[in-house]
Amino acid sequence: MAKELKYADKASQEMIKRACDDEIKTVWDRYEEMQPQCGFGTLGICCKNCSMGPCRIDPFGDGPQEGICGANADTIASRNIARMIASGAAAHSDHGRDVAHTLLMAAENPNSDYEVKDPEKLKRVAELYGVKTSERDIREIAADVARAALNEFGQQEGEVMMVKNAPPARQKLWKELGITPRAIDREIVEIMHRTHIGVDTDYKNVIKQSMRVALADGWGGSMIATELSDVLFGSPKPLRATANLGVIDKNYVNIIVHGHEPTLSDIIAVVSMSKELNEKAQKAGAKGINIGGICCTANEILMRHGIAVAGSVMQQELAVLTGAVEVMLVDVQCLYPGLEKVTNCFHTKLVTTSPKAKIPGAEHIEFHEDRAVETATKIIETAIDNFKNRNQENIYIPKNTERLIAGFTAESVFNWLGGKYRSTYRPLNDGVIAGRLRGAAGVIGCSNPNTEYEESHIKMVKELIKNDVVVVTTGCNAISCGKHGLLQPEAAFKYAGKGLQEICAAVGIPPVLHLGSCVDNSRILTVLSNIVAEGGLGDDISQLPVAGAAPEWMSEKAVSIGMYFVASGVYTMIGHPLPMMGSKNLYKYLTDEIEKEVGGKWAFELDPIKAAQKMIAHIDKKRAELKLKPMMYEQAFAPVA
Repeated sequence: MAKELKYADKASQEMIKRACDDEIKTVWDRYEEMQPQCGFGTLGICCKNCSMGPCRIDPFGDGPQEGICGANADTIASRNIARMIASGAAAHSDHGRDVAHTLLMAAENPNSDYEVKDPEKLKRVAELYGVKTSERDIREIAADVARAALNEFGQQEGEVMMVKNAPPARQKLWKELGITPRAIDREIVEIMHRTHIGVDTDYKNVIKQSMRVALADGWGGSMIATELSDVLFGSPKPLRATANLGVIDKNYVNIIVHGHEPTLSDIIAVVSMSKELNEKAQKAGAKGINIGGICCTANEILMRHGIAVAGSVMQQELAVLTGAVEVMLVDVQCLYPGLEKVTNCFHTKLVTTSPKAKIPGAEHIEFHEDRAVETATKIIETAIDNFKNRNQENIYIPKNTERLIAGFTAESVFNWLGGKYRSTYRPLNDGVIAGRLRGAAGVIGCSNPNTEYEESHIKMVKELIKNDVVVVTTGCNAISCGKHGLLQPEAAFKYAGKGLQEICAAVGIPPVLHLGSCVDNSRILTVLSNIVAEGGLGDDISQLPVAGAAPEWMSEKAVSIGMYFVASGVYTMIGHPLPMMGSKNLYKYLTDEIEKEVGGKWAFELDPIKAAQKMIAHIDKKRAELKLKPMMYEQAFAPVA
């Protein structure tokens, strides 16, 4: 069974040991069984794009250097990465499309279970789309905004409107390079066409379209998902909550929501507070209903309702292992099919809800937004009915929980930095200019069994804040930071450098700011644009003393995210390299030459401390180019070459 994971949070360690004792396989066991993994695939030099293959390139030069059609390592590796980006962008953009459809339904149907909860945010989005707001009913505005957003996906003329949120200098560069996204679906379709056998074989040209696809995600589909989720479910505001498996309560009916789309999780959170349903749970022998989140669904309901986070993506099976979960409720993305076998070892019902994501053996209760409350009620009643089937003697819930603050957005940063009546990024920019803050880093992304669980996330973040780099975080990195106490204001005085401590103390914020789910990386793009607009740190994102990282990335969505940050001008660090190390030309292009074109580039480093130091070295390079003052409280820092 799985090896001991020393760096993981204590609750995960306990549950992994329990899985081993009970001989229940989890993601770590399946990873060990898969070793050694295919070397050709790891290097990105295998191709299955037609039935003449699969073809592989010999990385040592002794065997074939071309596929049957003549494609070389550069072509094969670039195509493979392009298809990863297309898939990742499709996943996030489909999320955005569903939110836009829900907004349109809420606008057109007065009996909808959804409503506009942030009319001011709606009006700001309407302004971007050129939708008139003066003396108009809020439903009419919402309908026009929803249609305009949906048009972003399939329009045949024009460009994605959300791109206007980028700094003017960045927009100009994208136009000159020919990578401004025209329509979200169009860019995804085009990359699938280009990577079909016998089409685009120029690796730089393939990557050029890959950037266009990624930008259609970050400045298109993901940004639509974030902006319209705020409109529908309310813009998050900083709030206190708790995280880790200890939030599961043996005295309650426990429902774990896992996945990514807030249209389901938000309504579950609201309906679970029903007096009638809680009374029904009490009649079943429980004290009430308890909701916990896993993965990005957790971040969505945490940010807006303060609902506790049960864990990150790799804790989905561990939550079931407590024996106290009545329903594991899933929608789309990052769902382990292995959940079905784990739930079969307990009374837990695995319930799928999306027609896009069924799991053999799971109960399927299909969710439709036009029957949201009805469906949510049915799911919660299923959990209540299942409470009696628990084996009370087989319950084991770790006691570990940690306090955190979440709910930051690009808008709330204005208020926290400048106050209610003087909303501004000026204190942040001035802190960087004066040398109190070195810069900022976005640390995001998945967890992966190919590295020590959470070690890369936590060590990297601690190294950054120690060197006066404020960190913004999303996705499973945010959950890991929460479980390890880094989302508390007190963390500044335990781990941060003196300059960052002073900023945190003055403003009352943690040194690590939780900005939401994976699609909410678009909030980071907005923050960067706001910093540029505030002035004093250049006129483009590529000039800012910032860096990005996904130290334990695993999904295709992470590749799309990384590419849209690179294309936006950000130095982007990941742990395990992209599957392209078998192509020397592509490696050189993505880690060096591409910077001359878009101002950002990729970097790879498995050691999280060294990775953080490389990010800091890049930040210092940007500070020097801007001729900023020396750091006020310089750390003993030796950058890694």
